[in-house]
Amino acid sequence: MDNQIPVMQRLSPVRNSTQAQNADTLASEQLQHFGIQPDTPFGQSLLSAASSLYQAGSDISQFESLCQAIATLPQSDKISHFNAKKFLCFQLAKLIDMLQPSMKQDYHALKMDVSSRAVKGDYPLFANVGALFSATPAVVKTATYLYACTEWVEDAFQGKESTHPIYSRLLNPTSISLANTLTALEAGENAAEYMTWNFNSGMAAIDALLANQLRHGDILLSSRNVYGGTFQLMQDFYARPDRMAVKLEWFDGFSGEAFKTKLKQVEKKYPKALKEGKKILVYLESPCNPHGNVIDVASICQMSHEKGYRVALDSTLATPFLHRPLRNKDKSKRPNWVIHSYTKDISGSGSATAGGIIGESRRMFLPKNTEHEGVRWDETLFWDVYYIKGAFLDADKSLDIINGLKTLESRMLSKCINTLVFSHYLDAHEQIQVNSHALSSHPNSDLREEQLYLGLPSPLFSIDMEKAHIPREAFIRFFDALEPAFGHMVSLGQSNTLVLCPALTSHSEMDETAQKEAGIFLTTIRVAMGDENPRDLVRQFKACAKLHLDPVMPGFSEQFMSDKDLETIIRKTHLDVHSRHLEFMSQAP
Repeated sequence: MDNQIPVMQRLSPVRNSTQAQNADTLASEQLQHFGIQPDTPFGQSLLSAASSLYQAGSDISQFESLCQAIATLPQSDKISHFNAKKFLCFQLAKLIDMLQPSMKQDYHALKMDVSSRAVKGDYPLFANVGALFSATPAVVKTATYLYACTEWVEDAFQGKESTHPIYSRLLNPTSISLANTLTALEAGENAAEYMTWNFNSGMAAIDALLANQLRHGDILLSSRNVYGGTFQLMQDFYARPDRMAVKLEWFDGFSGEAFKTKLKQVEKKYPKALKEGKKILVYLESPCNPHGNVIDVASICQMSHEKGYRVALDSTLATPFLHRPLRNKDKSKRPNWVIHSYTKDISGSGSATAGGIIGESRRMFLPKNTEHEGVRWDETLFWDVYYIKGAFLDADKSLDIINGLKTLESRMLSKCINTLVFSHYLDAHEQIQVNSHALSSHPNSDLREEQLYLGLPSPLFSIDMEKAHIPREAFIRFFDALEPAFGHMVSLGQSNTLVLCPALTSHSEMDETAQKEAGIFLTTIRVAMGDENPRDLVRQFKACAKLHLDPVMPGFSEQFMSDKDLETIIRKTHLDVHSRHLEFMSQAP
């Protein structure tokens, strides 16, 4: 029983100063704190209720230790445990509801002036009890929060009171619900080891992580093909000598061997900096923008961790549907952080800009003045960056993302199928170069099979018409005509298929040399697949070629695959992907 005393004390309004050693004494102390006489009828009832709550807190706290073996229980027992606790939640909520009538009487008995009553309105606790039963996370639109008492809010400011938000810039219940969902999707059975912080954009998330991990003069080793905004942030901010003076290095290729060779070169290039304690941070984007190629994440993580280097992975294009690196049973093969731009496929609708970072809990948050496994509280992402920079995600956007996640699987399946269909259709044309690992002949195909779910392709790839030598003016007319079947939008991961010319838009921050090193040319078109009927996309693409390319390249539109062959590919691809998905689902535990 002695080990339950601190648990009961956590429920006290004087939790940090109480010396009480049992529920009855804690209840008496609570009455005294609020000026209630225990010998009155109200005092006696309150004393009994408070004492029961302290004891209930002690009992509930024991559930965690009793649930350590939950994974080994039969499925029927797991269901019973969950529903028993669910009903207990309803009972506790009902107790709050039963308290409302008398509490409202007390509130109205204060007889405030009409102006004060108008300003204050109904007391928030009265209106919010029903939100506990909302079938979707409640949209909590508030800047600040009520707090119970001085010692509780003092703990909240120290990061020691998880259920006591202070300010929505730091914690918002709707955003926390989204964060918990992403952690579970990414980490699965390892979710207890990880946590997520949400940001108001993917770039804000990337900047937060780099700011947290990089110090002046550190070394940033990044994969070559990254989003243009990421390139600009690294090159024009972190690597600038008058700012962070980070030594920025790029590695080409996608295999563990290519990375190993580059890492050795980097270590050989900066021996003095490494000897002085400068760190190497490895940054990966996989699948990468704009071609959709995947990197051997597990191998690179393992090599990096063996050297003591940390790894960040931007997994936006994969989503937790195609790639779940935090579920790898070998922890050395997991990245330290996974970054997402929720704006893309995770949301799917394009209605909100948002991003998130999933990382090891000890590197994401610790209470003030604590340390865990070599990480100090002020080194964590929360206190070092999130707490002070204010790039938080608000409640409305959080709910948009939560709702988008509900259709993630079906959307991604459809997009992967469309990618297979459209890339094979275009590849049949001799004058079009298709850069998509959906093709078995593509050099990144083996890694795609190994890294992504069912070996499905990333729904992002590129094409170029360089070998056709199409005049610039004709190419531009052709591209401009692709609307409305293809969306002319500077994004990806939406419900409709989007096309853009990276050299002029998403990767325009790069100079011509950097673009060529990334495989980007003037006629490169990035295709971000959507969920449409692929037949509509094919019809418009072919019609635009006939209208604008045939006049300068006679017969160009006649080199596309026949309609009959297209139908064969569509039917075969749908049946193959769905049958393999169903087979995998049937074998899932």
